[in-house]
Amino acid sequence: MDVSGLIVQLLNGLAGASSLFLVAAGLSLIFGVTRIVNFAHGSFFMLGIYLAYSLVEHLGRKLGLAWSFWLLLLLAAVISGVLGALVEIVLLRRIYKAPELFQLLATFALVLVIKDAALWVWGPEDLLGPRAPGLAGSIDILGRRFPSYDLLLMVIGPVILGLLWLLLTRTRFGTLVRAATQDREMVGALGIHQSWLFTSVFALGCALAGLGGALQLPREPANLGLDLLTIGDAFVVVVVGGMGSIPGAYVAALLIAEIKALCVGIGTVELWGISFAFSKLTLVAEFLVMAVVLMVRPWGLMGKAQAAARALGEAELPIRPADKLFLAAVAVLALALLVLPSMSSGSPYVVVLAIDQLIAALFAASLHFIMGPAGMHSFGHAAYFGLGAYAAALVVRKLGLSMEAALLLAPLVAALGALIVGWFSVRLSGVYLAMLTLAFAQIVWAGVYQWDDVTGGSNGMTGVWPAEWLSGKQAYYYLTLVLVLVSLWALRRMLFSPFGYALRAGRDSVLRADAIGIDVKAMQWIAFIIAGAFAGVAGALFAFSKGSISPETLNVSRSVDGLVMVLLGGLQTLAGPVVGAVSYTWLHDVMARSTEYWRALLGAVILILVLLFPQGIAGFFRQLLDQRRNTAEVAR
Repeated sequence: MDVSGLIVQLLNGLAGASSLFLVAAGLSLIFGVTRIVNFAHGSFFMLGIYLAYSLVEHLGRKLGLAWSFWLLLLLAAVISGVLGALVEIVLLRRIYKAPELFQLLATFALVLVIKDAALWVWGPEDLLGPRAPGLAGSIDILGRRFPSYDLLLMVIGPVILGLLWLLLTRTRFGTLVRAATQDREMVGALGIHQSWLFTSVFALGCALAGLGGALQLPREPANLGLDLLTIGDAFVVVVVGGMGSIPGAYVAALLIAEIKALCVGIGTVELWGISFAFSKLTLVAEFLVMAVVLMVRPWGLMGKAQAAARALGEAELPIRPADKLFLAAVAVLALALLVLPSMSSGSPYVVVLAIDQLIAALFAASLHFIMGPAGMHSFGHAAYFGLGAYAAALVVRKLGLSMEAALLLAPLVAALGALIVGWFSVRLSGVYLAMLTLAFAQIVWAGVYQWDDVTGGSNGMTGVWPAEWLSGKQAYYYLTLVLVLVSLWALRRMLFSPFGYALRAGRDSVLRADAIGIDVKAMQWIAFIIAGAFAGVAGALFAFSKGSISPETLNVSRSVDGLVMVLLGGLQTLAGPVVGAVSYTWLHDVMARSTEYWRALLGAVILILVLLFPQGIAGFFRQLLDQRRNTAEVAR
């Protein structure tokens, strides 16, 4: 790449950074004030570009004025902000006191609802908007053509950064926002109307995301995949820049956009006789940057160091051994699972669905093992599920070994991956730990996606069938049932061991646990490895049940599904992940077969469950049982 090519690529990076910064700045504002990790923020970016398309296509053509194009882009951002305010008033106000992870679950449900709403309004096809009036052509820069519109985008980012700085430092609203970021309770004690402050900040954040989307209309088509694609990049930028830091978000957006642009410009390079395709790094460039930054500076480039962990005001009660009623319920459930194939002989699909539910239950239970007792939130647990699945497939297809050998080796490979990721991850906490796990998971996904010679690349691998004696679905169902039940029993036994109690001690108070001689980080690292191994078992069972495997097995969407399962069932109960996995898998299957807009229906059900059962389904029934026990003890 010559000098002119380098300069043009750097300019491309500047243009791309502006839109990314707008989304990340809105997300950072919302998190700083409301403390909600808004998973639906990318949906407002998507709405921004769809709204801009509709406004320009319908009103723009009628007005016929060049300046109307820019006015309509701003109008799309305003409408996005208004929709964000309605979401905050109708939904989020009701769950501010719920645990943060349940707020994440609610915003995930919003993603599903908004996606299907966009599908209903605009359809499934990509929609390409018109060129920007007056900026439709290109200019010559050192003998290379550069889009004129991108020059405007290069300017917009710094301008918005300056306006936000003035807003936050020179206005009363900005003073309140900064105060709420530091101490929301104190702001309320001073008589400030917190509800309207939260609403205005949420609307501003969504308007920025909508503006970022609207400005992309002349550059890329509106499509339904922009929501998840954008929110992943926005999370990375916010974390790399430092949570709550607007200048940090701009620096991080600039850094990531420039690195990706340079990767494209460099292309394929021959070094020591080996070809390195730098362009392929664009799939994970931002996650590589995030992983490096978090390992060197855990609080981000311009963020503040986290305060030392303090003991919780009210520690969770120790997990009680199962009582007779619970054991009886488990016995009845086990008997029902044993007779399920014979009872459903007329409907073979029931067995297939049951296998999926069992695998999902083990995957969710392995994630819960580090989320509940250990207090470590992982956004990349699908990496170990996928490693187990691919390891099983490779053992059978490439090495020619038996399925039995694959089931033994798969969890070892997944545990090895968890050992490496866990060594880095347990040094962090909170959202930074979660994002580092996401970064490593995306790196693994990109490796599988591009390693065509070994993993089959984007096509995946086929012909991964179980052994001949398990070729029937009923036989494979019983194998899955046995392995899942044994795995769940082993996870439960470990949580009742001294190791499990040490994990909960470190979760409740790191300082107190250290004071009594518990090596908290070592315990968390071991828990990470254990959870990865059991996720690998679930992945191997999944591969043989489907007969094929693809990179989607490791995608972030599967990690999100695992989070939803755990939170839907209840984080603070051992039965929660199993209940959540079975419920979510069943709801997903029933709704996907019943309507084209199954995502919206599933999202609505999740929202209702979050509002009715803020502690999860199993957590709700646990509360009822505890209340009855307390009432009975008082009566005595």
